[in-house]
Amino acid sequence: MRSHLPVIVLFSASILWGLSWWPLKQIHALGIEGIALIFGAYGVLALVYLPLTLRGFSRRYATGLGAIALLGGGANLCFTYALINGDVVRVMVLFYLLPVWGVLGGYFFLHEKLSLARVGGAWLAVAGAFLILGGVETLHVSFSTIDLIALAAGIFFALNNILFRSLKEVHVNVKVGAMFWGCFVLASTLILLGVERFPSEVGARAWAALLAYALLWLLLANIGSQWGVTQMEAGRSSIIIIMELVTAVVSAAYIGERALSFSEYTGGALVVSAALIEALSSQEK
Repeated sequence: MRSHLPVIVLFSASILWGLSWWPLKQIHALGIEGIALIFGAYGVLALVYLPLTLRGFSRRYATGLGAIALLGGGANLCFTYALINGDVVRVMVLFYLLPVWGVLGGYFFLHEKLSLARVGGAWLAVAGAFLILGGVETLHVSFSTIDLIALAAGIFFALNNILFRSLKEVHVNVKVGAMFWGCFVLASTLILLGVERFPSEVGARAWAALLAYALLWLLLANIGSQWGVTQMEAGRSSIIIIMELVTAVVSAAYIGERALSFSEYTGGALVVSAALIEALSSQEK
């Protein structure tokens, strides 16, 4: 049982991540706007992680951690905001163009060799996204703001992953804490700039729901995914994490977000295949 525990924990955490759109939309329906919701949820996580972040912080890595705060925090902010305000399937697919950004980022920043499998996986991801976003009709319709935000989330997350790998000497808790603080500071800045107003007439029920989401859902998903990833090979963990995409798409179709067309199912299968190829490639490395 103990040998299977990391798999069970990471699998469960991935399902929590994949279902996270549902509580986010429920809390949003109670009157808390997207940026304020992110401000509250990641503010709680930043405070919880503060002792761990300070304990392992070193000025030697301040620049790298600052970049993680910006990119990782930006990825979390963009992804969460897009999930709250956008179509779950479109957001998840655009975010999961990660094989494309992983291949490009690894080639240009880490000087990794491009294998035929990884390049093929990147093209599969693009083809899958093309089908889900409308096929040929996509060429005649401009991307919405939410689409661009979801796309930016994936790019930021891929670049953040490269930084995570390059700062091997820094404990994972410190890097994750930097991401949380970065997201909180970015959300605070947007509120101060008046991008969205901070809700002043929201009841205690909404804030209680936000606090419960942060501590009982978001925190558990983070701890589970962090611990699970450190207990197994990178390729194996990456394959399990793909459950996030599968869970989000299936739950959006069956909980009531909307029905999926045949082309969307086909596109989703292509994106999952691309993610599997990327995961297996990382296992070979």
